[in-house]
Amino acid sequence: MYNLLISLGVGIAIVLATKLAGFPIWAGIIPGLLAFVGTFILLARRVANRIQLLMDSVQKEFATQATNQKDAQQKVERAVKTLEQGLVYDKWQIMVGPEIHAQIGMLKYMVKDLDGAQAHFAQSGPRNYMAKAMEGALHYQRKNYTGMEASFEAAVKTGKKDAVIWAAYAWCLVQIKERDKALRVLARAVEINPTDEKLKASLTQLQNDKRLKMKPYEPTWWQFGLEAPPMIPQGGGGRRVQFINRR
Repeated sequence: MYNLLISLGVGIAIVLATKLAGFPIWAGIIPGLLAFVGTFILLARRVANRIQLLMDSVQKEFATQATNQKDAQQKVERAVKTLEQGLVYDKWQIMVGPEIHAQIGMLKYMVKDLDGAQAHFAQSGPRNYMAKAMEGALHYQRKNYTGMEASFEAAVKTGKKDAVIWAAYAWCLVQIKERDKALRVLARAVEINPTDEKLKASLTQLQNDKRLKMKPYEPTWWQFGLEAPPMIPQGGGGRRVQFINRR
């Protein structure tokens, strides 16, 4: 917001300077507009570069696989602290705060800090569809089925090309005995993604009254924490927490 106000102030200053110089005020409109746009772009780029540095730092944190659950938890805690530094830019640039809250919420969700995740999801925006889908899964686990559907609907609105979002939505509906709703969700998914064979197969499974298999959507499906991943062989390390970067 500050970037917008500063840019607007620069634009207005150019218009007023033109008027004070003895020219008609309309002569300063185009220069003022150009100054407004140029200033806003420069300020927005500065904030974006600083946020990107934080994102890069978080990516490096997860570049190595966690050796156990404690290590994964510590990685997430460090990543969250890094991302929280970016919240200072919330008042400077529109949409920065909601996106950072979405990223923090996903990280907390994947290490089962559901209270922390829910608090950040509540401050995120609909732009990050994976965060909205995880919020839907969180509501499912807490038996808030109205909230679950609302969150998943927001997720499939912006993430309509991502098959796992539709499949996770349908899976949750099946679990709460809403098979007809799940069928309608997958039918919509196939209509929007007519060449997606995974979604077609999932729809056919439900139409034939079979269990909805989520294996085709692994490993992203595991991030929802609704089904356990296969057992990791001894010595193979722990489950890796993946940072999801939505730009």
